[in-house]
Amino acid sequence: MTRQQLWPWPAGAATGIGSLPGTDIAEAQRIVVGELPALPHLPELPARGPGADLIGRTGGLLVELPVELYAARWRIAPRPGRDLRRARDLLERDLDQLAEQAETYAGPVKVQAAGPFTLATAVELPIGGRLLRDPGAVRELTASLAEGLRLHVEAVARRLPRASVLLQLDEPSLPAALAGRVRTESGLGTYRPVDTTVARSLLSEVITAVGVPTVVHCCASDVPLELLRTAGAVGVALDLALLTDLDPLGEAIDAGLGLLAGVAPTQPPSAGRAPTSAQLADRVRGLWDRLGFPRRQLAEQVVVTPACGLAGATPEYARAVLTACRDAGRRLHEE
Repeated sequence: MTRQQLWPWPAGAATGIGSLPGTDIAEAQRIVVGELPALPHLPELPARGPGADLIGRTGGLLVELPVELYAARWRIAPRPGRDLRRARDLLERDLDQLAEQAETYAGPVKVQAAGPFTLATAVELPIGGRLLRDPGAVRELTASLAEGLRLHVEAVARRLPRASVLLQLDEPSLPAALAGRVRTESGLGTYRPVDTTVARSLLSEVITAVGVPTVVHCCASDVPLELLRTAGAVGVALDLALLTDLDPLGEAIDAGLGLLAGVAPTQPPSAGRAPTSAQLADRVRGLWDRLGFPRRQLAEQVVVTPACGLAGATPEYARAVLTACRDAGRRLHEE
C-alpha cells in the first residue's frame, strides 16, 4: 500500500476543525468551499443557538434515543420534542446548502460530530447525572450514535455523489474520562475512570459501523494516540501548542496515523493580525523535523488546520486563518 492510499486527503490539504462565527450558513459554506478546496468541511454555527452546537447537533443524529434541553443542558428525553426537531431542521438546512454549493465537488469532504465519550460527558440521564456514570447507558448511546452517524454519512454521500466522506469525531472529553477527571454534578467527586479497553472497543464500534475513514479531534495535552490508532482512526486532529511529549506522536505517525496539525490560533494575537501561510508552514515543518521524519511524506500525511474551532473569532479573522492554512498546505506540498 502506498502512502497516498493510507490517507484519505490529497497532498497539501488544509481544512477547518468545524465551527465558524456567525449565523449565515450559506455564507459560511461559501467561505469553506472557496478557501479550503482540497478538503472542505460542513461548518457548525453555534451562534444560531441550541441545536446548532456540537452536542445538540450530534444529539439530533441519535437513533431511537431522543434528547431535549432542560435547564440549558441536553438530556435524554422520553419522546422527540421541539428541541430535537430544531436540531434536525438546522442540520437538514446545512446539508442542503452543502449540496447547493458543492454540487460538482469530487474530492473528500469532512463532517464532524461528537464522539461517544464527549457525548456521554455532556448529555444527562432523565433521572439526573451524566450518561458517563452508567456503563450500560454509554453502550446504548454508542450504538445509537453509530447508527445515526452511518445514516448521516449516507445522507451526505447522496447529496454529493462525486465526493468521498471523511468523518471527524470530536472527543475533547476523552482524556478526562479515561483519567477519572470528569466531575459529578455536585463538583465534590468524579466519575470512575473509563477502562481503556472499553474506550477502544466503543470507539471502534462507531468507526466500523460508519464505514468511512475517520479522524478523531482532541484538544488536550494527553491525547491517547495509541488508543485512537488501534480503534481504527486514520488520523488525529491536535492543537500542537498543547503537546508536551512528542514521543507518542512520533510513534503514532511512524505507525501510519495521519495528522491534522492545529497550528493557527483561534484568536488573533495582540497585534490583531492573522498568521501568515509562511508562519504556519514553518510551525508544521519545525515539528516534523523534530520528530525526525523525511520531508517528502510531510505534505501527504499532514493536513494544516486551525488549532480548534473558530466560533469565537471575528468573521474576518476566521476567513484569514482558513486562507493561511490553505496556502501553508500548498507551500508544504511544493517543497
